[in-house]
Amino acid sequence: MEKEKYITVPHMITDKSFQMIQEEIDKIDPNYTFESPLQESVIKRAIHTTADFDYLKNLKFTHNVLEKLKHVLMNHGVIYTDTTMALSGINKRRLDKLGVDYHCLIRDPRVIEMAKEEEITRSMAAVEVATQDPREKIFIVGNAPTALYKIIELVSDGRLEVAAVIGVPVGFVEAAESKQALYDSDIPAIAALGRKGGSNLAAALINAVMYNMDIEKLGDEYGRHSK
Repeated sequence: MEKEKYITVPHMITDKSFQMIQEEIDKIDPNYTFESPLQESVIKRAIHTTADFDYLKNLKFTHNVLEKLKHVLMNHGVIYTDTTMALSGINKRRLDKLGVDYHCLIRDPRVIEMAKEEEITRSMAAVEVATQDPREKIFIVGNAPTALYKIIELVSDGRLEVAAVIGVPVGFVEAAESKQALYDSDIPAIAALGRKGGSNLAAALINAVMYNMDIEKLGDEYGRHSK
């Protein structure tokens, strides 16, 4: 294929992608409306990452979660992910610029020991260890339903304070059920109802918030492209 026959400039590819996404949304539901420009950017980023328009209806936002996420990001909070894959997909250059710390504790010796002693998953143990961190926390879960259940349990017991949760584990065993439980809880959350999700989606969602929460101040071209 000749080079001139296809788009090669990165930002033009991104622009074209989001243009096509909006055109497809118009075909699927001409009356579809977003609750806010930020929610629009987040949902479109989810579709851009997955090529799956089911997220128009499956991606749910509860208890003013976008404002909660923005607050933590702008006030030097901390992010915990359930997998190294989710952490690797997050724009850490942006987090460093914002002064936001970030961790995946799945390989932490404390987590490994606790999981073995208590006969629980490492993802559950990682949440337990994270309770020791006094900072405002965001949990990002793209793979482990048990992590979501543990978060909900500890919050209910008053042992964990969490600002917001992005809960999008993918799969069959307890994936849909854990996300429904998160959606039904009082925890501010973005939840992908049903079986779909994944670490790549989890990273894309928090990236979308970072790229678009204050476009003029942060001046990142990604925000412009996700409109």
